[in-house]
Amino acid sequence: MPGVVYNEGQLAAVNWHDNGNGAAGQEMKRRVKMEENRNIRQEITECEKLLIGLGEEWKAELVPDIANVYEKLAELTEGRDFFIVTTVTDARIFESGIDASRIVAPCGNETWRQCSRSCTKDIWEPGEIPEDICPHCGAPLTGNTIKAETYIEEGYLPQWNKYTAWLAGTLNRRLVILELGVGFAVPTVIRWPFEKTAALNKKAHMYRIHGKFAQLSAEMGETAVSVPMNSVEYFRNL
Repeated sequence: MPGVVYNEGQLAAVNWHDNGNGAAGQEMKRRVKMEENRNIRQEITECEKLLIGLGEEWKAELVPDIANVYEKLAELTEGRDFFIVTTVTDARIFESGIDASRIVAPCGNETWRQCSRSCTKDIWEPGEIPEDICPHCGAPLTGNTIKAETYIEEGYLPQWNKYTAWLAGTLNRRLVILELGVGFAVPTVIRWPFEKTAALNKKAHMYRIHGKFAQLSAEMGETAVSVPMNSVEYFRNL
């Protein structure tokens, strides 16, 4: 099991030298980053199951070349027993070539449409209703996401059931959990459940990577590693 990333001694040394911004600090950070990259890649290679969570740092509006980042994610997951849970609603992940049957988006999909009054449980794909008006009640359609006044959850539930069945099969298996850019917008979807999964599975190891919210509770111990860096930038170099 790899050592803790950016441990207190390393950071203290960086700050004492030059506050981490000069040549010495940057070189130490570079070496630590190389080591953590090796650790993650090795663990992913050796794991039996791979669970990935994607949060707000992965919104397309924040990452102009998100298609390239998703392409790399597709390469990482190829040939592996994986599942991806994403709270991002822009649906760009579904254009990436990643197996859609291994993705669940509980917060919805902006490209899918639902009745803004929720008069029906029907959900329409892009262009299916050209006039963007509910054929049942005449109300405007809106995105099928948690931003809707009444979110119709039927759109993601089949995939959620598949995900929970997959997750049940990870117990006592070598599981690597990559939590990428997940903050506190909807912590009940990924952040807290991933912590619970890591705590229950004694063979699991979790990486929490976030520019602002990489903190871990003390109870996680050596089960998890905190990487205080923007997860997209980190993943580019993984």
